[in-house]
Amino acid sequence: MGYVSRALVSGEHVLYTGRFHWTEKLAALLLCAAAGIGLLLIARMWGTEMAVTTRRLIYKRGWIGRKAEELTLHRIGEVNLHQSVMGRILGYGNVHVRGMGGGDIALPTMSKPLRFKRALQEAQARLQAPGGVNTQEKCERGRSQ
Repeated sequence: MGYVSRALVSGEHVLYTGRFHWTEKLAALLLCAAAGIGLLLIARMWGTEMAVTTRRLIYKRGWIGRKAEELTLHRIGEVNLHQSVMGRILGYGNVHVRGMGGGDIALPTMSKPLRFKRALQEAQARLQAPGGVNTQEKCERGRSQ
């Protein structure tokens, strides 16, 4: 988690990280053995980070050229899970996150997508719970006014 750990702000912690499923790695290795195209897929996996922190969702891809997408937890409107029958059997799928007022993040095929979705929803619930980060930030804002 190189990028994610460097992008954390004070008091923010990683709650869950997404990983590529072994079928994606196998496909890359087979393509690599067959044609060399798999090297691009392997580089894509090594350059991709997906994480849920105490404050936001972070999706970074790219090694040399970098693209990072982030949504703060309180701005997430929907979290959708897409799994085929084979995905359910083998434990892989996709998570699509929609932000309120725009900002969609379609995460790539990952291992244990239901755990990733659950970690995201639990982090959101912690923010909304009494004494959560969101409540504390409101109290601090109220004191400064």
